[in-house]
Amino acid sequence: MTLAFPTNQDLDPMRLREAFGSFPTGVVAVAAEVDGQLLGLAASSFTSVSLEPALVSINLATTSKTWPDLRRAAHLGLTVLADHHGPLCRQLAGPVDQRFTDVAHTVTPEGAVIIDDGLAGFDTTVYREVDAGDHVLVLLELHAVDHGSSSLSPLVFHRSQFGTLAPAI
Repeated sequence: MTLAFPTNQDLDPMRLREAFGSFPTGVVAVAAEVDGQLLGLAASSFTSVSLEPALVSINLATTSKTWPDLRRAAHLGLTVLADHHGPLCRQLAGPVDQRFTDVAHTVTPEGAVIIDDGLAGFDTTVYREVDAGDHVLVLLELHAVDHGSSSLSPLVFHRSQFGTLAPAI
């Protein structure tokens, strides 16, 4: 397929969203206990950033109703979600008081929440937030990491759908 760029093309938001969706991403749960309440959301923009200092990033819509409360947490837990976590992602986008119903999780002494059957877990704090158009780029500093030797595949978000990786040939 040859890409053709029309001249004087406005960046139509729907066309741009479709183009962004052609790049598959992993999905993480971002969660913490804040004022005695479990808060969380799913993010499909998780990226490793730096080894020294150890940093990762997520991007969140500025319209998020959860982030203003979640960002007040002393520590945030990030869990790399496995291929069976599609329903959990939908649950994390649902009513706040039901986001952790029947979800096995661990709360660290600092308040970071990690989903128990994730592929990897990170204990983080907010390092920096950068305004980025209709999103905020959140840089997170890592304080602890745990990952199993699981044979599970990661949950993948691609073209507005959840999926899995195909086995290597």
